[in-house]
Amino acid sequence: MTARPRCSWAPLDDPAYLAYHDEEWGVPTHDDARLFEMLTLEGAQAGLSWSTILHKREGYRRAFAGFDAAKVARLTDAKVEQLLQDPSIVRNRLKVVSTVANARATLAVRGEFGSLDAYLWDLVGGAPLVNRWRGMGDIPAETPASRAMSKDLKRHGFRFVGPTVCYAFMQATGMVNDHVMSCFRWREVGGK
Repeated sequence: MTARPRCSWAPLDDPAYLAYHDEEWGVPTHDDARLFEMLTLEGAQAGLSWSTILHKREGYRRAFAGFDAAKVARLTDAKVEQLLQDPSIVRNRLKVVSTVANARATLAVRGEFGSLDAYLWDLVGGAPLVNRWRGMGDIPAETPASRAMSKDLKRHGFRFVGPTVCYAFMQATGMVNDHVMSCFRWREVGGK
């Protein structure tokens, strides 16, 4: 398993990180709960390493009801205060409060577009963009598409969704295939 060529950011000595790269990152995702989860986790990562967030993922799943947006939208101020004491998540007030706000925005988007999936994928034209990067240095931190997504998400009441967060979200959920071409996953998730 470790002998296959991979993106250089996938550390071979961290099984959870390696599994994330090999099994999840870049796979087109159409499940509303998973999309809400990744939007939350990418926002939580702002200013931190992905490794920190990845290793707190189960804590996030417990804290935020398996990313059931309807349940998260009902969290009270008292529950937010309780979550701010939970070491299994990043205890940043703005990030925790934004998760609740984003759950409410998700419900509003579902009412307007039918699903979070339909709304988000429409923002990127409905199909993954397959990039042909040769090295990690070629991959941008943000793109015109991520800037447009950020603007529209903010217009719909989402928080912690700047262009860089949106691009990381697009990469994670397969809206773009940003595996480098030499990585075995590039072709597996749609590279041609």
